[in-house]
Amino acid sequence: MLGTIISLLSGALGGNVAGALMKNFSMGTLWNSVVGILGGGLGGGILSTLGLGALAGDGGMDIGGILGMVGSGGVGGGALMAIIGVIKNAMNK
Repeated sequence: MLGTIISLLSGALGGNVAGALMKNFSMGTLWNSVVGILGGGLGGGILSTLGLGALAGDGGMDIGGILGMVGSGGVGGGALMAIIGVIKNAMNK
């Protein structure tokens, strides 16, 4: 449960960082956070399904596992925010 929360929070952070870096694809703080949370959950879920995430192992909460969850959540959140931002901009043109 704690691993999921870490992935979701880091996904929200990743979505907002991606929005700050790519201003033309940003959807605002609220939607960057929402999409980032979804991406963080997906990123953490995909890695644990592949057996690469900390959640797939013995459930140990060591520093490596926590950093893995933060990384996968942040990257997943940022990537999904960027993808949705690009699609949103393409539909507006």
